[in-house]
Amino acid sequence: MSTTIIIIIVTCIVSIPAFNNPSRMYAWMFNPYQILHRKQYYRMITSGFLHADYVHLIFNMLTLYFFGDAVEYYFNQLTNYGTFLYVGLYLSAIVVSDIPSLLKHKGNPNYNALGASGAVSAVVFSSILFNPMTDLCLYGLLCLPGFIFGAIYVIYSYYKGKQQGDNVNHDAHLFGALYGVIITIAIWPGVIMHFIDQLSTFSLF
Repeated sequence: MSTTIIIIIVTCIVSIPAFNNPSRMYAWMFNPYQILHRKQYYRMITSGFLHADYVHLIFNMLTLYFFGDAVEYYFNQLTNYGTFLYVGLYLSAIVVSDIPSLLKHKGNPNYNALGASGAVSAVVFSSILFNPMTDLCLYGLLCLPGFIFGAIYVIYSYYKGKQQGDNVNHDAHLFGALYGVIITIAIWPGVIMHFIDQLSTFSLF
């Protein structure tokens, strides 16, 4: 059983029972006010294993399924601790991707967020660095090379984060993606030239 499958199973075990348990959902979701003022730091991790509904859960876990094994494979080619680094990237991205929102909403007791999107974004963008030419597909319909998809995703997340009108933590998407890029470069600085070399093969025609 792959590491990615284990993460998916654990996430489902945490998420699905919470769908019909509002008290557990609230107790474990990301709430900056509760984290800072009541020192409920565990929320920084547990919120990454909660999801709002089946659609939210399936979308995040399918994305992780498609890209997680590849990132773990690349890390294992670079070091004997590849699996450890992959799990570390995923778990730390849950926390790091929420830090900007933690600071932005620290005085708002009504702000809540949940989901693995920040961590999944870190994995997806790590994969893009290794294989920028691999097509990424939105809902299985619109397929674009990874680096183009990534650029659109960053721009979209930035502007939606500014609007703050749909109760989705787009800042976590954006900072999770950035974190995935930074950690991947830290693990293998040569990935920058590898990425550039891959882009040099790109042609619209």
